[in-house]
Amino acid sequence: MKKTSFFGIIGIILLVLYVSGQPYDKSDPKNLPEHDSLFVSSIPEPVDIENILAEYDSLISAEIKASNTVGAAVAIIYNNQVVLQKCFGLRKARTHDSIDENTIFRLASVSKPICGVLAGILADENIICLDDKVTDYIPGLHFKSTSITNELRIKNILSHTSGLVAHSYDDLVEQKIPLCQIMTQLPFANTTSNPGELYSYQNVMFSLYDSIVAYKTGKNYNDVLKDKLFIPFGMNDASTGFEEFKNHQNKALPHSGITPIKMNDRYYNTTPAAGVNASISDMKNFLLTLLSDTFKINNRVEEMIFTPQIETNLSRGYFSQWEKVDSKAYGIGWRIIDYKGRKIAYHGGFVKGYRAEIALCKEENFGIVYLSNSPSAVAARSVPEFINRLFIFKDNQKLAIK
Repeated sequence: MKKTSFFGIIGIILLVLYVSGQPYDKSDPKNLPEHDSLFVSSIPEPVDIENILAEYDSLISAEIKASNTVGAAVAIIYNNQVVLQKCFGLRKARTHDSIDENTIFRLASVSKPICGVLAGILADENIICLDDKVTDYIPGLHFKSTSITNELRIKNILSHTSGLVAHSYDDLVEQKIPLCQIMTQLPFANTTSNPGELYSYQNVMFSLYDSIVAYKTGKNYNDVLKDKLFIPFGMNDASTGFEEFKNHQNKALPHSGITPIKMNDRYYNTTPAAGVNASISDMKNFLLTLLSDTFKINNRVEEMIFTPQIETNLSRGYFSQWEKVDSKAYGIGWRIIDYKGRKIAYHGGFVKGYRAEIALCKEENFGIVYLSNSPSAVAARSVPEFINRLFIFKDNQKLAIK
């Protein structure tokens, strides 16, 4: 018996050495390494969607490989557990630097949901009320329209209902002009409505929340975000700003297709709207906190940020990878959509070389996030592909009970 056991162990060792010694060309974008997180193998209890997870895992892995995506990471939370976390590919094409769970990406406009949660926390703590007037925090600010000057509320800038023309002064953001200088141009911006009446997507107006936080707290937005959200939520890799990103040793570099491109600092001048850097581990913890039974931010915060503020008339192409979306709205930093009988909080983000997608549904207790340093159509499909499968499963369960 001892002899058999000894030779069995030797055989296993030789097999492991053989497999680990096989050549693997990581510089070929088609050979994308995948890293299963420890969270996947340490789920505390079985879940009822193993088949869906396996199917989704197989699908997203194949699509990432087929699209020559250089690097990506995905995480799924379900019933307060991390049921899937995987990293794919490389931080930079034609290197051996693999993406791992602590590799940081640019979140682009997925920074807005993070700002929305911070705004909810500060409102709940009676530090900055969402119904407060913006001019109470930025004295001297005025616009072409007297009604906007007098009536603009914080909830308006965070729900894209300020009344200014869509994307006002994004051209100056693209030129990397500091936000404080762009603000001096706001009195000349064209307007379309009174505050709260129309949806009109903004980066500059959204990022006025930076100045509001600084005025009220005496600290800069980055420090408040770290103290109130990054640290309590366990977002240990997260940061804001280009210098933090550039100097980080474990960062995913931007690509166009499979070609590395130069890092750029565009949109970092609008930190609340587009200036956060984070890893898949950070975003996993962000979703876990928002979905947790021991919700670290209470139900009042949840209601504030996920309550629709305005209907949005987005083009059909915006949700082209989703099946029929019944209604579209914007809350505080989040898009709120009715999809297959459920309310989903969602946002996407894009800046040259990066794509991010995030969604959560309190009713079904799930969240999903996808990050990539090589934008492709896979990103647009990453969220609805999982949601469609999960909702079919859930609906069939309900029918079986009936």
